[in-house]
Formats: sequence, C-alpha cells, structure tokens
Amino acid sequence: MKSEIANRIQELKKEKNAVVLAHFYQEKSIQDIADFVGDSYSLSLEAAKSNASIILFAGVHFMAETAKILNPTKKVLLPDLDAGCSLADSCDYLSFEKLKEQNPDHVVVTYINCSAAIKTLSDYVCTSSNALKIINSIPKEKKILFAPDKNLGRYLESTTGRKMLLWDGVCVVHEAFSFDKLSKLIRENPGVVVVAHPESTTNILDLAQFIGSTAEMINYVKNSPKRLFIIATEAGILHKMQETVPDKILIAAPSIEENTCACSECAYMKVNTLKKLYDCLLNETPSIQLSEETIWAARLPIERMIQITENHV
Repeated sequence: MKSEIANRIQELKKEKNAVVLAHFYQEKSIQDIADFVGDSYSLSLEAAKSNASIILFAGVHFMAETAKILNPTKKVLLPDLDAGCSLADSCDYLSFEKLKEQNPDHVVVTYINCSAAIKTLSDYVCTSSNALKIINSIPKEKKILFAPDKNLGRYLESTTGRKMLLWDGVCVVHEAFSFDKLSKLIRENPGVVVVAHPESTTNILDLAQFIGSTAEMINYVKNSPKRLFIIATEAGILHKMQETVPDKILIAAPSIEENTCACSECAYMKVNTLKKLYDCLLNETPSIQLSEETIWAARLPIERMIQITENHV
C-alpha cells in the first residue's frame, strides 16, 4: 500500500506534467514511485524522448546533468544537490583537460559517470552497457584515452585487446567488495553464480560468471536456469531484481565495510528520500543549471553514443 506522501507525488506528477526517472540504486520507496527505473543508458534514452514538462531525476548529479543536456528547454530537478558521485568527483576538469592536451592524438572516451564539464572534453560518452560497442566502433589504429573509471577501463582492455590510457578514478562502492569474504561465500554455496558490474576490481571480476551493466545483470539472472546468485554491485539493485525473479535466491556481495547490511551501498544514492522528492516537485527546486555552451558541447558525444548503440542493436 502506497504511503500518503507517495500518493501526493503521484498527484503532483499529473498536475505538473512531470516524470520521475530513478536509478536501480535508489531506495525501494523511490523505485516504486518512479515512472521508469533503469541503468544509466536506459535512463538517458528515457530522458531524451520524454514529453514531460518537468523531469525529476532520482539519482545522482551527473545523471540529472545528462537529462538536462538532452532536454535543454525543460526543467530538470534533482531532490538533493549533494547526491554526487565518488567516480565523477575523481576527475576534475583542469587536470583532465591537461591530460587531453598532453595526448592530442588520443580519442577521448568518457564513462557517463562524469560531470557535464568533462563530457565537453569528450569525443564519445559510454555507459557500462554499451562501452564495448563504443570502443569497437573506434578504428584500431586510433589511440584511446578512457576516463574516469580505471576498473571499467581495464575490463575493456581485457575484452577488446586494446591498450588504453586510463584515468586513475574508481567508484568507492565497487572498490569495497571483499575478495576474501566473497571467496568464502562461494565456497559455502556450491553452484552459486556470481554476477558482477564491470566497475568492480579485477580480482572480483575474475570470480564472476557474468559481467555487465545493472540492466544486463537483471536480464541475465532472469534468463538463467540457475537459482542461487551473488550480486556484486550496489545493493539497491536487489529490489527490482527480486521482483523480476521472485523464485530465485539473491545474495548481495559482501563488503569490506562492517555496515548494517554487510553489503556495498552508495551513500550518495541514498541521500535522496521520498520526502525530498515530494518537496522538490512541489517547489520545483533544486534544478540543474548548465550554460548553453556546456550543454551543446556535452551533447555531441552523448548523441554519438546513442547513435552507435542504437544502430548496432
């Protein structure tokens, strides 16, 4: 049964012609109220084709920025401007601009988990679900500068056979999985299947039977004949995944941190709450503000990503 505040949000959405987009890592109550729940790529597509007057993005700052870049004339709201991203924060504009200038012969590919400013320095943007397609679309004689996630970069190097210049950035959530605890969990559960996100460290990926984006992970578990899975990504994904496969057993990969759930959670994603969503939509603030110059410079590499991905389905 929906809460009173959830009902009020539904009323406001109709009144204001608003759409709520939420990432898989959001808390359960937010995912349940959202019009669309997905991974970074699918959320980008939803933002690009939205007919709503207001886009309320239940996610982190770079995601809302992407929605604004794709919808420059619409109001894009983020419930809490402090919903940042450790990976995006690891790549500052001036340092990255300097690295790009030092390597003018490199094609710049940036993971979508970066700021709008970094996207303006990019030739292509990618997500974890289409990174392979983007890299493979670039002629092999071209050198590639990949940022900001070195773990995803290393995974792409191993799967494409191409050596890339990698920015030294990581997602603290995917860095936090414990290899020793995971290995023990695998030994204690014979036949268990490990499913991991490519932002994870190499030693964790080496233990996985499947590596993919959040949406790809859900599809894999749904279509697999297996019943028991360990999921190595932010624990928020378990909500939608369990709804999709109610008959299967899902275990969150253990974290090195001794927190309440012993799993890996993103503090930035959990900054958003249902109350903040309501206040944000009611007052139509805080909203994402980007200069026209930034929007159009950042839009080009995102549109290239969409074009390549959709033409290679």
